[in-house]
Amino acid sequence: MSVESMIIFGGCLLSSLLVYPVLIPFLRKIKYGQSISQYSLDDYKQKAGTPTMGGIAFIIIPIIFIFMIYPKFYLDTKMMMIIMAFVGYGAIGFIDDYIIVIKRDNAGLKAGVKFVMQLALSIIFYMIYREESVTTISIPFTSWMIDIGWLYALLVFVMFTGSSNAVNITDGMDGLAAGTGIFALIPFVLFAYKAEQPYIAVFVIGVIAALLGYLRFNIHPAKIFMGDVGSLALGGLLASLALVLKQEIALIFVGGVFVFETMCVIIQIASVKIRKKRVFKYTPIHYSFVINGMNEKKVVYLFWFLGFICMMVGLIIGVNI
Repeated sequence: MSVESMIIFGGCLLSSLLVYPVLIPFLRKIKYGQSISQYSLDDYKQKAGTPTMGGIAFIIIPIIFIFMIYPKFYLDTKMMMIIMAFVGYGAIGFIDDYIIVIKRDNAGLKAGVKFVMQLALSIIFYMIYREESVTTISIPFTSWMIDIGWLYALLVFVMFTGSSNAVNITDGMDGLAAGTGIFALIPFVLFAYKAEQPYIAVFVIGVIAALLGYLRFNIHPAKIFMGDVGSLALGGLLASLALVLKQEIALIFVGGVFVFETMCVIIQIASVKIRKKRVFKYTPIHYSFVINGMNEKKVVYLFWFLGFICMMVGLIIGVNI
């Protein structure tokens, strides 16, 4: 790790650790508390009122710190695309959180509106992307490169929508999404250096550091939640990193926990609609472990371990692309 990386890591981590003790009481004072769904398990309804929208800090801190404290940071088109996705999806999540928290409407942002906003961001990203990169996908452990042409535009939308919603689904227990998110981001530091994109690596290091600071206050019992602003932003960041660094396939593996959570929800919904029967006791799947007798902390640690395994597999896949 370079000196610049260590400075960014330390600065973002310290900033995060200092910001949250101020942000938490502020959010509590203005009553920006978590609204728990009526479909949540009874044990989790007691968390209603816990300050949310904590993701705002770990979005803003790396951006401000890097550009104000580290003025030599180079903002090229690729870096702008990543920041646009990070902040853009965070903005969609913020609007969703605002509707849920302030208007007390658990439905949040209407599905159609959210779809249009995500589609618009994907189109903008793709239009810029076409000027900077190619529409090929590299197959790991081979020299094969498959050009999917215009279908790449569809891939961009699927990756952004899938990744952001997958992290959002996973964000259901104290420390779960933040911990697995950190493991998913770590490989992209190496991927960025491998692609000779040191500034992207430094930015990801800053996000990881800020996220670690957030995790300090989000572990059980959580004093703050990231909200949709945080989960959608993390998903958007992961997707943009995978696209810009040409690690589309590796994303499936480094984000394996998110993929697993999402697939379980899809299978459950399909089974209920087609067979009128559930496959799992409850989805998102992490709640099924609680129903089966495992306490929340152990479930989170289990998923962190799975996230670590996915990170290692994803690293092997990514370095061989």
